[in-house]
Amino acid sequence: MATQNGTTWHLKGSIIGACNCDWGCPCNFGAPPTYGNCNGAYVWQIREGQFGDVSLDGLCMGWVGESPGAMHLGHGTAQKIIDEQADVSQRVALLDLLSGNFGGPFEILASVTETELDPIIAPFETVVDGLSSRVSVPQVLELGLVSIKNPVTGEPEELKLVKGTGFTSTDTELGSTTVYRFTGGFSHEHSGKYGEFAEFEYQGD
Repeated sequence: MATQNGTTWHLKGSIIGACNCDWGCPCNFGAPPTYGNCNGAYVWQIREGQFGDVSLDGLCMGWVGESPGAMHLGHGTAQKIIDEQADVSQRVALLDLLSGNFGGPFEILASVTETELDPIIAPFETVVDGLSSRVSVPQVLELGLVSIKNPVTGEPEELKLVKGTGFTSTDTELGSTTVYRFTGGFSHEHSGKYGEFAEFEYQGD
């Protein structure tokens, strides 16, 4: 499908997310963030991707942001991370997508961003395995997921959020983080807080 900019694009893969909220993240339910502000990250591992005539298969990209209040209230600071494996045309395509000018969930992220830092070009090391997934961008981002444990039995809980209006995914596995640390143009660490994993499929609209 072509966007209003005339470019046809399509992405399919896995998304890993984390933030500073308690497990479940009240933002998922339209409630204020647990601690008043919102610090979070999304990483997309693209299995199949096309932007115009540029293939994005096998590449990763990330978005990390900080908001003084709930994300939807805006005034956020954000930084994008682009896979070092991408060639020049692929880097341009990924940045174009993350700009929000071509629709998809990226349009929403752009709309709540007030300050945009220069993107980081770096290698991604990823293990995609549900709530055992892990992402490492050396000296920039460390993000690892784990299942939430039942407080009585210690057994992993299977928790899902099925939300037809979800903007990054509509069927999400809810978990926690073993590690979540960002040390890019700004820094924060919220290990042991909310983490999520989902499959995604987007196209221009």
